[in-house]
Amino acid sequence: MRPAYGKIAALLDSFCAEHLNEEYAALARQLAAALARKRPSPIVRGKPEVWASGIIHALGAVNFLFDSSQTPHLRASELSRLFGVNQNSTSSKSKLIRDMFKMHQFDHKWCLPSRLESFSPIWFVMVNDIIVDVRQMPREVQEIAYEKGFIPYIPADRQRQ
Repeated sequence: MRPAYGKIAALLDSFCAEHLNEEYAALARQLAAALARKRPSPIVRGKPEVWASGIIHALGAVNFLFDSSQTPHLRASELSRLFGVNQNSTSSKSKLIRDMFKMHQFDHKWCLPSRLESFSPIWFVMVNDIIVDVRQMPREVQEIAYEKGFIPYIPADRQRQ
């Protein structure tokens, strides 16, 4: 896996340094590593450029990269062009990746760390059939939500710092 991962990671690092930021690069390497750990790993087949563009596209879908009001911002067609791959190939790999890891918008597992606080839907949970902002709930409720994997961390711990 190391050679395949190494090629993809190098493409991701270079792309993110030039067009996105270090935060995207770190998350992209994390996603590439997760793909490499799958058995059998899908990254051994296909072009590294297609996998790299699919990884960025999948993360971009979660983090609103294609929304012109966001920074950084990139059009999906531009993403494919910059990697030198077909847009359909990028979209196909992105869908495969998103399905494989059950990724979706506001997915705290694949959200840029700098956006966790501002993505309000991440913090909405259902308590006794009522949707609440878990950041406003007692620590005990936050702990349960964290243990179940609904939220990325316990907000009460961050508020005290």
